[in-house]
Amino acid sequence: MATRTIGIIIEGATSRIATQMHLLRTMIPIREEGGLPLANGDRLMPEPVLVGRNAEKLAAHAESLGGFKWSTDVAQCLADPGNEIYFDASVTAGRVARARRALDAGKHIFLEKPAAGSLEEAMALARDAKAEGLQTGVVQDKLGLPGLAKMVKLKEQGYFGRLLSARLDFGWWVFDGEIHTAQRPSWNYKKAEGGGLVLDMFPHWRYITESLVGPIRAVSARISTRLDKRIDEAGKPYDVDVEDEVFATFEHDGGVLTNVTSSWATRIRRDDMMTLQIDGKDGSAICGLHRCFIQPASATPRPHFDVDRPQSMDFDSTWLEVPEVWPVKNGYRQGWEHFLRAIVEGAENPTPLLAGARHVQLAEACYQSSRERRWVDLEELVV
Repeated sequence: MATRTIGIIIEGATSRIATQMHLLRTMIPIREEGGLPLANGDRLMPEPVLVGRNAEKLAAHAESLGGFKWSTDVAQCLADPGNEIYFDASVTAGRVARARRALDAGKHIFLEKPAAGSLEEAMALARDAKAEGLQTGVVQDKLGLPGLAKMVKLKEQGYFGRLLSARLDFGWWVFDGEIHTAQRPSWNYKKAEGGGLVLDMFPHWRYITESLVGPIRAVSARISTRLDKRIDEAGKPYDVDVEDEVFATFEHDGGVLTNVTSSWATRIRRDDMMTLQIDGKDGSAICGLHRCFIQPASATPRPHFDVDRPQSMDFDSTWLEVPEVWPVKNGYRQGWEHFLRAIVEGAENPTPLLAGARHVQLAEACYQSSRERRWVDLEELVV
């Protein structure tokens, strides 16, 4: 058994997402386990190189994580043949230019979402990478969450029967900075920096609903900005010029509809910050990020409607919780393992840049639908 190392440039390495998910929950555990096992018995050892603009901050961060390499010189890192992969975890604005620079240097690219600011840019990247024989990938982590993983298992086992409809509810109250500091960075609310609820969350809604319900063929959406004034991290007021609330309907193959409500200006009265319910002829299921409940057709209650008295039935108690019966691997790590194996073994990567282009396609369709107040069809994309 041999161990092969592979250098991975991580731009935006000090960001929360890069630190918590891609390093602490992915790279470091793989390294601690002696590398990623390969089909031939060898192991692949990721060697992250942390890249950013602040040398002092990078040095301290690299040391706290175990002594990783770090650099403020992206060009030098790209010129190193030992660094075969470029991963972008920096802000959305400028992602295409950064990815293009890495492609031009002959690197495989792995990107946080959204992969680009437009469908045209995303498709151009995907086509150029294919022409150069380079692997691409986009982060699709949410199906690795325990609640959604249980929902996927139900779908695979044929639990639902014929699908009827679905409903996805997401959001919470993001403070504007007057009473409490905001729980999201200010760039999320600025168009010039790649902000907006559609670009931030609808890439997730696409792969989640397509995996569980089917391909999206059309979308109808209404987009709005509910809180147009906020206070940034430095205590400075600014104008919000992107949406913070979206109501949408996806039409899937066979005419099945998914209603999607997403808001950063709503208060929660449900089981989780995100819940997804799927109704089928043979049964229904609803999940949050960690828990999942089912109600099969044979155990569906028959509630009584009474205008004179409060509802006496406890509806929640009529659902059965899906137990923890199999281990669930972190979704970020799953994505990296697929991507790394695609590079060194030629295995199929289920989340290539084409998937990222489809995410952007949905976002653009949502904006177009809201602007023109109509349904917008989604064409099939081919690289």
